[in-house]
Amino acid sequence: MLEQLTALAGQMGYVIRQEWLGGSGGGACEFGGRRYIFVDLALSALEQLEQVAAVLKKRPHAAAGTRTTARDECTGIRRAA
Repeated sequence: MLEQLTALAGQMGYVIRQEWLGGSGGGACEFGGRRYIFVDLALSALEQLEQVAAVLKKRPHAAAGTRTTARDECTGIRRAA
């Protein structure tokens, strides 16, 4: 299911980045005119699935192909120390 949801996110215009964030990060980010979803590899597959689903649920405008703003925006992403 995770593969299917990330594929759907890709079709919606997101770039999926899988990063080791130590279990404390991940989420949506938009910069340089592109939308990203950072998936925390420290989480279980179910938690990763929930992470991607939460982004798509919060950002339904992405499905319509519209941009939120011209400025860069990142939410909920923290790198592990």
